[in-house]
Amino acid sequence: MADLFDQAGGAPAAHTGPRPLADRLRPRRLADVIGQEHILGPDGPLGVMLAAGTLSSLILWGPPGVGKTTIARLLADETDLAFVQISAIFTGVADLKKVFEAARIRHANGQGTLLFVDEIHRFNKAQQDGFLPHMEDGTILLVGATTENPSFELNAALMSRAQVLVLERLDLAHLELLAQRAEHELGHALPLTGPARETLLEMADGDGRALLNLIEQVAAWRVEGALSPEDLSRRLQKRAAQYDKSGEAHYNLISALHKSVRGSDPDAALYWFTRMLEGGEDPRFLARRITRMAVEDIGLADPQAQTVCLDAWQVYERLGSPEGELALGNAVLYLALAPKSNAGYAAYKNARAAAKRTGSEPPPKHIRNAPTRMMKDQGYGEGYEYDHDTEAGFSGQNYFPEAMKRGVYYNPVERGFERELKRRLDYFTKLRARRQDRD
Repeated sequence: MADLFDQAGGAPAAHTGPRPLADRLRPRRLADVIGQEHILGPDGPLGVMLAAGTLSSLILWGPPGVGKTTIARLLADETDLAFVQISAIFTGVADLKKVFEAARIRHANGQGTLLFVDEIHRFNKAQQDGFLPHMEDGTILLVGATTENPSFELNAALMSRAQVLVLERLDLAHLELLAQRAEHELGHALPLTGPARETLLEMADGDGRALLNLIEQVAAWRVEGALSPEDLSRRLQKRAAQYDKSGEAHYNLISALHKSVRGSDPDAALYWFTRMLEGGEDPRFLARRITRMAVEDIGLADPQAQTVCLDAWQVYERLGSPEGELALGNAVLYLALAPKSNAGYAAYKNARAAAKRTGSEPPPKHIRNAPTRMMKDQGYGEGYEYDHDTEAGFSGQNYFPEAMKRGVYYNPVERGFERELKRRLDYFTKLRARRQDRD
């Protein structure tokens, strides 16, 4: 929190009132940080840097409440750098100039500056570029924090000068350790049964700061005995799931849904589908996406799958939420259990590539239309065999451009309805080969 630390050095600011539990439990050493062992441990990138005394500029990427601000402040303490914290939300160009000038003066007097920029992804490209000369000449050591994927939100020049460290959401074991620290600070245990305690940890959804805020609420209650999970749920509002419909979480979850369907796991598919709904995703986006799954990953192995998705989409449009979402959920289950084939999708891509490669090659003359006398004189339509007039209903003529080698794009699989299509394809292939032998 920006108001807790003096911008020139990281000393706690004076407090005139009660301090929140999250502030009182803020670690004073990196060794006290809960979680993130993969970057803070002796073999982790920060552990190695600090042991070598060569800290570089960093981008800390992770969800809220996992220690990004705390780690930045403690890095300044460990390296005797002045700690300066700003937020990209509230800092303009004029503010940045003042920060850089103060850091320049500090640098001239022999002290470095660790500039912590919260929500760094909110700075535009020009503002991000403004950090570069000050990073290069050693005026500042930049530590940026972001909840968004840096490869999407930060420009390449800044990324090339900073190491990205990924912080992970706290698991239940980490949250339990944090809860125990909170109880020690409060001087008493929380009035919760074992199952209620687990419910409380789950409510935090991997966010340590959210957990401490919940604990502070529970600790203030005057209750008789221990609360059950039902008692707790009635008194507390569950933390909203972390989900950004335009950010990386959106793409991660839709990828999880798509791959679960492709992997024929109905339970996982339904879980990710409902996770997206709980996060506020537009059901129409999901309707479109599951229809795409039917076309791409099931295809002609089950032609009915596409119809099931379109029907579910229409039901949703008629009923709306929440009842219409059940129809979409049924479609997800159907897709997950349907036979899978991407043969049609692969055939389309192969044919498209061939069409691009062959350019303007015309059809062979025998299958060109000949509406005029001149076209007939040019040989248009000459030699065309009407398939219905043949004994097998199949002439076996060439339908590709004369200068082009016959392409083979569609290879149906031995699953679902495509097994029947493969049988038909093999039949026509044999008839075509007999004609070629005849010719």
